[in-house]
Amino acid sequence: MKIVIAGGTGFIGRALCASLIQRGHQITVLTRQTGQVQHRPELPIQAVEWNMRDSGPWEQVLGAADAVINLAGASIADARWTHARKQFITDSRVLTTRLLVRALSRWSSNPVTFINASGIGYYGASGDRVLNEGAARGEGFLADLCLAWESEALRAAEFGARVITLRTGMVLEQDGGALPKMLLPFRFFAGGPIMPGSQWVSWIHRDDHIGLIQWALSTPTVSGPVNAVAPEPVRMKTFCEVLGRVLHRPSWLPVPTFALNLLLGELGTLMTTGQRVMPTKAMTGGYMFHYPTLESALRAVLRRPIAVEHMT
Repeated sequence: MKIVIAGGTGFIGRALCASLIQRGHQITVLTRQTGQVQHRPELPIQAVEWNMRDSGPWEQVLGAADAVINLAGASIADARWTHARKQFITDSRVLTTRLLVRALSRWSSNPVTFINASGIGYYGASGDRVLNEGAARGEGFLADLCLAWESEALRAAEFGARVITLRTGMVLEQDGGALPKMLLPFRFFAGGPIMPGSQWVSWIHRDDHIGLIQWALSTPTVSGPVNAVAPEPVRMKTFCEVLGRVLHRPSWLPVPTFALNLLLGELGTLMTTGQRVMPTKAMTGGYMFHYPTLESALRAVLRRPIAVEHMT
C-alpha cells in the first residue's frame, strides 16, 4: 500500500512509519524540512517538502496514494493557553486538514482511506459517564477544536474517501507524550496524583495506537470516529498508584488544583478533568489490544532504560 503521512516525524509518526515499512508499505512523509527525515536502509522513506499552508508540487504525491494519514498539529500542552496560542493550535490542525482534503479532491483518482487525528477532548469534561463513539460532543476549547478538526476531515467523504477520525487519549511511551513529565517526580520519591484524583484518565500504549491505525487501514468497514484508547480507563489516583508500583516508588504527594491553575491557567483543566472513554468500535470490530491493562502497558514502557531514539 502507498501511504502518505503528514506529521510523520513526531512522537507517534516516526514509530508509525517504522512499523508500516516493516509491513511492506511504501511511505511518503510530508514535512516542512526534508532534512529532518533520516534516510536509513531499514527505513526507506520518501520525504516531500510542504509548509502546511499552501498548495504546491507536494500535492502530486497524493495522486498515487492508497491512504493518507494526517497526524499534523502543534502540541496542546507545551504552553499556556493564551488567545494567540489557542488560535495557533487550532490553525495547525484545522487549516492543515483543510489543505490536505482540498489537495486530495484534486489529485486522488481512486477512493482512498483518510485517517485524521483527533482527541477525546471532543467529549469535554464528562464526569463518570462511559463514552463510546456515539456520545455527544462536550463543551470547551478542546471540544470545539475537535469538532472543527473532524469536520474538515469528513469533507473527504464527499469525493469517495473512507474517513476515520482517531479520538486519541493519553499515549504512553518513554520518548514523548505526557508520561516522561509524570515520571520525574516519581523518580525523586515525590510523585502523586493531580487533584482531585477522581478524574478519569483514558490512555493507550503507543504500540496499540499504531496497531489501531494499521487495523483501520486494513478493515474497510471501519469509518467515522474511532476511540484510540485502551479498554481500561482509570482514575488519576489509580493511574499514579500503578505508576508508583511499577517504579517501586510511593504515590503520596498530590498536585493541588490551584497550583496547576496558577501555572497553566485554562490549560490546567486538561489535567484536572477527564473522560471515561471506551474503544467500542475497535473491540466490536475485532482489534486485539497488546496492552489492555494499565499495569501491563507501564511495565512494557518502563522495562527499558530511558533512551530517546529520533528518526528526525
